[in-house]
Amino acid sequence: MDDAVVVGGGAAGLCLAHWLTSTGTTGVTLVEAPEGPLRPAERTWCYWEEGPGEFEEAVVASWRRLRVRGADGRVVESEPAPLRYRMVRSEPFERLVHSRLAAVPGARILRATAHAVRDTAYGGEVRCTTAEGRQLTLRGRYVFDSRPVRGTPPHRTLLLQHFRGWFVRTAAARFDPGVAELMDFRVPQPRHGLAFGYVLPLAPDRALVEYTEFSRTPLTTAAYDSALRHYTTEVLRLGPLAVDSAEQGVIPMTDARFARRTGPATFRIGTAGGATRPATGYTFAAVQRQSRAIAAAVRRGRPEVPPPHGRRALAMDAVMLRALDTGRVDGPRFFTELFRRVPMERLLRFLDGGSTPWEELGIGLRTPVGPMLRTAAELPFLARRSAGRPGESPR
Repeated sequence: MDDAVVVGGGAAGLCLAHWLTSTGTTGVTLVEAPEGPLRPAERTWCYWEEGPGEFEEAVVASWRRLRVRGADGRVVESEPAPLRYRMVRSEPFERLVHSRLAAVPGARILRATAHAVRDTAYGGEVRCTTAEGRQLTLRGRYVFDSRPVRGTPPHRTLLLQHFRGWFVRTAAARFDPGVAELMDFRVPQPRHGLAFGYVLPLAPDRALVEYTEFSRTPLTTAAYDSALRHYTTEVLRLGPLAVDSAEQGVIPMTDARFARRTGPATFRIGTAGGATRPATGYTFAAVQRQSRAIAAAVRRGRPEVPPPHGRRALAMDAVMLRALDTGRVDGPRFFTELFRRVPMERLLRFLDGGSTPWEELGIGLRTPVGPMLRTAAELPFLARRSAGRPGESPR
């Protein structure tokens, strides 16, 4: 019997397997989906961090300066030192973690499809099918499951951050590799929600260019491609370009409460355990914090999955999501003014859960106070409902 079984080879599962083994837990099995439809395509995860982090070897690009561009073209640009925006691609990240696990006695990676996770008298149990079709039951003192949950838990607001990105090569130098464009609102806005461009330059002639919406329903691939053609041609004016590859995803933005413990020995982690920040869709940094805390708790013999985000942050996010969903605030103006009126380093710390109550009050006062107070007053009286299905966050 293992000390821990980790189900899922995405960011959450890989991070947790690494931190468990690096802090002394022996007998760790990481269950990853075999090649096929259940194994996701390569993804991009982004986050900001101060100084070199634990997974710096997997960082494929980083930026010191960040930019937000309003619908009117006005630019907010800043260097949020000491923070630096980083991009990690799933395949290099997976290779890095796999190499570290291979060097740890007692750690193993199993390619199998997990069907059921349940508690037993001796701990947790995972029933799965190997790539060869063999039925297998894994047993561990604890089981940590990162698979997407079925249906969104009861919530008052559920928006989706859905996007498609092109990795492009241009015929001429069109990008500044020193600046990442987090939000560019110079795109046609949907009737409900908001839309923006997202540009991560990798070289003067290469970049990841995304079209992103915050709304209730994803688009078709053809609609995303149409929006990307408009953005790259009419807005960015990139000229002739080639699309090397594409990625597409859907991230839940909700005030739902995700259960982190499903039994005495079974837990949910990652997006399934509420690690995705409702206001932004970012997950990777929270997954790292959560994984370190879980590993420390397991080492103490009292396993738990701590809340990935504080209560104050989640309360403010719930108000913001409701205000956006009802149309009480104009999304592009809301975010542009927030970045314009709040120092970027402070705002990023807030979005990562590292701000003080005094700083949070100051940030709140720089939002549209009337609509936000009205929204905050109505939230306690709104019933929570169930609908929709969240997916794994690629950010």
